[in-house]
Amino acid sequence: MNLRTGLWAAGLGLAAVIAANSAGAQTPKRGGTLTYMISADASPSFDGHRETTFATVHAVAPYYSVLIRVPPDNPASTTEFVCDLCTEMPKPTDGGKTYTFKIRQDVKFHDGSKLTAKDVLASWNKIVFPPKGVTSARVSYYSMVEKIEAPDDATVVFRLKYPSAAFIPALADPFTWIYKKETLDKDAHWYEKNIMGSGPFKFVAYEIGQSIKGVRNPDYYHKGQPYLDAIEGIFAAKQSVRVDALRGDRAAIEFRGMPPSARDELMKEGGKDIFVQDSDWNCGNIITANHKKKPFDDVRVRRALALAVDQWKGAPALSKIAIVRSVGGIVFPGSPLAATKEELQQMVGYWPDIEKARAEARRLLKEAGAENLKFELINRNVDQPYKFVGTWLIGEWKKIGVTVEQKVVPTGPWFQAMRGGNFDVVVDANCQSVVNPALDTSKYLPQTIYPESYGGYDDPKSVELYNKMLYETDPKAQRAAMRAYEKHTLDTMAHAIITPYWYRIVPARSYVKGWKISPSHYLNQDLANIWLDK
Repeated sequence: MNLRTGLWAAGLGLAAVIAANSAGAQTPKRGGTLTYMISADASPSFDGHRETTFATVHAVAPYYSVLIRVPPDNPASTTEFVCDLCTEMPKPTDGGKTYTFKIRQDVKFHDGSKLTAKDVLASWNKIVFPPKGVTSARVSYYSMVEKIEAPDDATVVFRLKYPSAAFIPALADPFTWIYKKETLDKDAHWYEKNIMGSGPFKFVAYEIGQSIKGVRNPDYYHKGQPYLDAIEGIFAAKQSVRVDALRGDRAAIEFRGMPPSARDELMKEGGKDIFVQDSDWNCGNIITANHKKKPFDDVRVRRALALAVDQWKGAPALSKIAIVRSVGGIVFPGSPLAATKEELQQMVGYWPDIEKARAEARRLLKEAGAENLKFELINRNVDQPYKFVGTWLIGEWKKIGVTVEQKVVPTGPWFQAMRGGNFDVVVDANCQSVVNPALDTSKYLPQTIYPESYGGYDDPKSVELYNKMLYETDPKAQRAAMRAYEKHTLDTMAHAIITPYWYRIVPARSYVKGWKISPSHYLNQDLANIWLDK
């Protein structure tokens, strides 16, 4: 994991950096209102079970509890999980197929009613086994779950079809909020337009496209938290508005992340009043060729496009202007299941000798009868980092004699083109929350298995290799199985080109304490740990 937390102002010495990083050792101060920016126009709904956008998490997560989560004081961990509503992390029984959770008995919903295992059961059944007419965005994450039970008010039992190392990380998904059973029984859609949970803050008001406000929950079960009196999230899709708010201290932080230019601007003008945290991001762009269109149905052409790209020089160059940084394969670079640099260099798209790679690319194009290849690259109308990545790729492909026209379209038409197969090559993305490679890499399966895979290929071997990796419980054997699946995906079949992983840069006013960055803009967003040093 390439995770760093530091001050970026020029001229500051090591002592200043150490002082800034030791803020976590200070005694938290109580009180105050945190005003933070949400880099979106609005949340499409309030129902975390239904939505996938960070805008929902950033706006609504502070009002809810979850069963388990990544540790708030170590959210960068890719292997550690802790209880939120449970009393202790369980050890699996029945050969790894049964997990029994004991539920805290000191939790109240914000309406004053007691939260029990029955509420946890009802919420998880909605997520894993949604009733007809109800959307669960993550139902595929829980294909290993056979049934969920609540034998009493203090116990929830998950019974699996087969042991799976992917289960606990999937259970820690930050969208899996616990709702009140009585409310769900009356209207399973109620939480789409209403907020009522048991989290550290109680919902107060929402102005569409403007702001969302909450106050401290005095009955919060993690004693002493939250430290803040109140929170206010301000919706602002334009980066300039968010930067101006931070510069003028009208907001204290924006959690998604900003590009290097915004960071540098704020640090130059704010100096010691601005503090920056940064981290590798479990998110990245994928370049997908339409296997149903000639000549992209020819693996030689797809391999040639991958060979033309110099990842090792491109990543550091792009990192100076865009929110990308680390070279990786299909697995997030911070994971134990990720390929090493040496393993990556054995696959097309990662060869260390770029001239040798491009010579092979030109040879493959000639052999495939596509020497003067021209095509259209569909890209999303989002500067960071989509447009930067697309422009870089066009320059790389030009070096092997390929001519590419970039067509930038709004998000709606972008999805329509991918889902309808109306593209030559497209700049897609794969963004996840909890680092869970066994599930994160399902993006590279055929569309018949994973609906959001847009290459249009049918590949039984891919499914076979993926399933072998998914069902493997021994870490060493699973890593070997992941390498076989990855090599098949990126090298043998060249189903995709992975561009450098995104990189989170989160500037904040220096008085914001207690919050730690994670490798996902979905994680650690209940804001209970934050306090203001002013």
